Amino acid sequence: MGPLAGLKVVEMAGIGPAPFCAMLLADMGAEVIRIDRLVASDIGIPVPPKFDLLNRNKRSIAIDLKSEQGKETVLGLIEKADILIEGFRPGVMERLGLGPDICLAKNSKLVYGRMTGWGQDGPLSQAAGHDLNYIALTGALNAMGRAGEVPAIPLNLVGDFAGGSLYLAMGILAAIYSVKNGGQGQVVDAAIVDGTANLLSLMYSYWQMGGWSLQRGTNIVDSGAPFYEVYETSDGRYITIAAVEKKFYLELLERIGLSAEELPKQGSAKDWPRLKQRLSELFKSKTQKEWCELLEGTDACFAPVLDIEECIAHPHNSFRKIHLEIDGVINPAPAPRFSHTPSEIRKTPSAIGEDTTAILADWGYNSEDIERLKREGVVNQ
Repeated sequence: MGPLAGLKVVEMAGIGPAPFCAMLLADMGAEVIRIDRLVASDIGIPVPPKFDLLNRNKRSIAIDLKSEQGKETVLGLIEKADILIEGFRPGVMERLGLGPDICLAKNSKLVYGRMTGWGQDGPLSQAAGHDLNYIALTGALNAMGRAGEVPAIPLNLVGDFAGGSLYLAMGILAAIYSVKNGGQGQVVDAAIVDGTANLLSLMYSYWQMGGWSLQRGTNIVDSGAPFYEVYETSDGRYITIAAVEKKFYLELLERIGLSAEELPKQGSAKDWPRLKQRLSELFKSKTQKEWCELLEGTDACFAPVLDIEECIAHPHNSFRKIHLEIDGVINPAPAPRFSHTPSEIRKTPSAIGEDTTAILADWGYNSEDIERLKREGVVNQ
C-alpha cells in the first residue's frame, strides 16, 4: 500500500511541478484525486491520457469551478482531505473561493500546498514564467555550461522538479508530521526560486571561501576540470569521467594507460586545458563500447552517455527495475524504495472526469446528490 497509505490528497489540475509532486505522494500510497475543469486547459503540450505519467496512481473528477455549486463540491472534498495541492498563479485560488483562509476554516488540519515559480508575493509574483526563467534569476543557469558559451539548459529538471516539486513534497510531509503530532494545518508556500537557490547551498559555500569561480566552465563540476568531463569517442558517442578523488583519478589513469608522473598535477587548474586535450585525444581513440568494456564497473568513476531508449536496456537499470512497462507504456519506477511499505504503480492515468462518479461515492456523496450534480452540469463523468 505504500508508506503514505491512508492520506487523502486533493490536487487542483495543472501542469509541471504540482502534478509531479502529487504523483510522488500517490506512488507512495496516498489517495490522490485530481480536480479537473469540465473542459481541458489549452496550456502545455497536449498528452494523451495513457502517456500522461504525472497523473498515474490518481483518479480524476471534472467539476465546474466557476459555479457556486462546483465550489461547494470542491470544498466538500477538501473538508475530508489531509492535503490540498495547487499550482496556480497567486490569487487564482482566492478568486475561485478556495483560498487558504476558506479551506482551513473548513478543515483546520488541512495541509495547503502551493506551488509557484516566483512565490506568493514579491515584485515578480504576478508575472508569467517557466523553469528557465526561475533558474536564471537564482544563479543556477549562469553556472551551467562551458566557458565562452551560452549557459546550458538542463531540461526543466533543476527548477520545476528539483527546486519545485521535491521541496513542495518535503514541505507537505513535514507539515503532515506536525499535524499528526497535534499541530494545526498550515500553508506550504513552495516557490521554485526558493528551492533552486537552496539547491545551490554548496556552491555558495565554495564561492564565499574563494573556491568557486563565477566564470562558467572553470570549476571542478561545471566542465572546467578534465577529470569531471564528457568526452567524445571514436564512434561519435560520449562517455563521462568523474574521478574527482585522487585515488579514483589514479585508478583511471592506470586503466587507460597513462602515468601521473608524466601529466600535469590533478589540482593544477592552470594546466587543466592541456590535460583535457590529452584525455580528449585518448578517449577518441576507442569506441564507447570499448571504453565501457575497460572502465564500466571500476572505481574510475565512469559511465557511458545513453539516451532514454538505451538506458532502459542497460543491465544495471534492468536489474534494478528502474523502468516498468504498464499497459504498454514505459514508466520510470517509483522512488525512493521502502523495505516494508513499497511504493507501486497501482493505476494508469485517468482521462478528465473518468472517475467522477466513483470519487463522489467514495468520498461520501449519495447517489441522488451525484445524479443531481451531473444533471445540473456541476460535474461531468
